[in-house]
Amino acid sequence: MSTEKFFTCRNDRAFKEIFMKEDNKDLLIPLLEVCLGVHIQDLTYLNLEDNVDNVHVRKKSYDLRLSTDIGRIQVEVNANIYDYSRVRQMAYLCNDYSHVTLSGDDYEEDLNMIQINFTYGLMKKFQDKYHYLYDDKGIRIYKLRDEEKKTFVDNFQIYEFNMDYFMKFWYNKDEEMIDKYRYIIMMNLDLDNLSKMTKKDMVVDKYMKEIKRVNEDPGLVHFMSYEEDLRKRQNTMLRRAKEDGVGEGFKQGIEQGIEEGKETTKRELAMKMVKEGIDFETISKITGFSNDELNKIFV
Repeated sequence: MSTEKFFTCRNDRAFKEIFMKEDNKDLLIPLLEVCLGVHIQDLTYLNLEDNVDNVHVRKKSYDLRLSTDIGRIQVEVNANIYDYSRVRQMAYLCNDYSHVTLSGDDYEEDLNMIQINFTYGLMKKFQDKYHYLYDDKGIRIYKLRDEEKKTFVDNFQIYEFNMDYFMKFWYNKDEEMIDKYRYIIMMNLDLDNLSKMTKKDMVVDKYMKEIKRVNEDPGLVHFMSYEEDLRKRQNTMLRRAKEDGVGEGFKQGIEQGIEEGKETTKRELAMKMVKEGIDFETISKITGFSNDELNKIFV
């Protein structure tokens, strides 16, 4: 019996590998339509690197960054949730909002800015602080409002999906809710469970082939395993820091150090793949390094 790990789209690399492809717009659009409850006619992929003017601000690679006929959409897959996650995401979202808003000749509210978060572990992490938000609802839509629910601006929204809530429909075999949210639920199913869901649904069928392809790509699997190990080490360090009563500043230092260390681990992986005879195009696809960056690494 095989003990190899099967990666679902809970892993952000697998998510990007499937949904960031031009050929897979027919997968992404139905998913977004279910999430937002609207019809999307067209979609364009934007540069995933958020270029910032301040050299001291680290660049942010979004899991997905899109321009659609309903506005700008950012998508984040959060396999884990931390105390600082929301503050960090808000900072990046505000930065992007300012760049989009200030780029035109005037200030318009016509261009919507939407962030979609597929988040796992919300109840487990914040059950004391936020459990009441998700007792009867797996989706929260956040807007800038006052105590009388009057909006400050109408074009700034955050959709947060409590993925554990939606997975309960699958575990409880709630056919009605599974059918309604199948494109959300499918992202965290393995092949056996996906085959039970298909029911001749073309979107689920194609997604099943794509996630199978991702898990059969040795380069991608190697990279995802490497990233997962890094996340586990980060979780361990943060947990120990918290248990030892270490100050918040030190915990943030650990996080920053690991973030910066990811560049080093990607370089190490790239070097290993070169030694194994893998071509630059494949290495670029897996690590995100451009050909120019790879040439600099191996000069």
